[in-house]
Amino acid sequence: MTAALDFVAVIGRAALALLRAVGEVSLFALEAVSHLLRPPFFWRQFWRHFIEVAYFSLPVVALTALFTGMVLALQSYVGFARFNAESAIASVVVLSVTRELGPVLAGLMVAGRIGAAMAAEIGTMRVTDQVDALTTLSTDPMKYLVAPRLLAATLAMPLLVLVADVLGVAGGFLVGTWKLGFVAETYLVNSWAVLETMDVVSGLVKAAVFGFVIALMGCWCGYASRGGAQGVGQATTRAVVWASILILALDYALTAAFFS
Repeated sequence: MTAALDFVAVIGRAALALLRAVGEVSLFALEAVSHLLRPPFFWRQFWRHFIEVAYFSLPVVALTALFTGMVLALQSYVGFARFNAESAIASVVVLSVTRELGPVLAGLMVAGRIGAAMAAEIGTMRVTDQVDALTTLSTDPMKYLVAPRLLAATLAMPLLVLVADVLGVAGGFLVGTWKLGFVAETYLVNSWAVLETMDVVSGLVKAAVFGFVIALMGCWCGYASRGGAQGVGQATTRAVVWASILILALDYALTAAFFS
């Protein structure tokens, strides 16, 4: 009986900790968004982080999308050849990349790069009292540190995903025409025929949501970090893990909303 009660107590503590974290993140997000709607806004900080997300994340996102499209075309051919359905490969590649793989893989890559960097930078400022110094200098840390990062990531992610969509489809096209023997004109016609505006728009909306989540978790984990260098390391890990989990969960929710 005691063991059962201990088990229930552990579950209860975990549930309460999760609910507390959800509440803290929600209040943090609301406060950050409110600062986006009220002047002043630090445009220099915004452009610095926008370039960091959109430009310096481009190589890893581009390579990920390109090789994902190539592997997807190759694996689709292996499976569809069993049913004499090789003509559907172009459709599968373009829909998979634009709807799911482009935004999700780009989000995971950016979460590992940008989310960790944001958590480390703000966490270091927190444990070295630089955040308190901003308050002493009459500068709101939420307005100076968090709001520009949220807006920058939210606007930059759709641009990255747009590039990822193009390169992912291009990767499938290269494998389809050079290795699998498809006629280039036929492959392009099949890809264009099945693609609809909503397929691209849904991926871009997902990208904006993922960008907001990545910046939110990076800023919140860094802002809440304590305990010196070890605390900063733990905050960085939490930012990447929780951003990745939320990306996958929100991907399902948004897919159900768009295509159910």
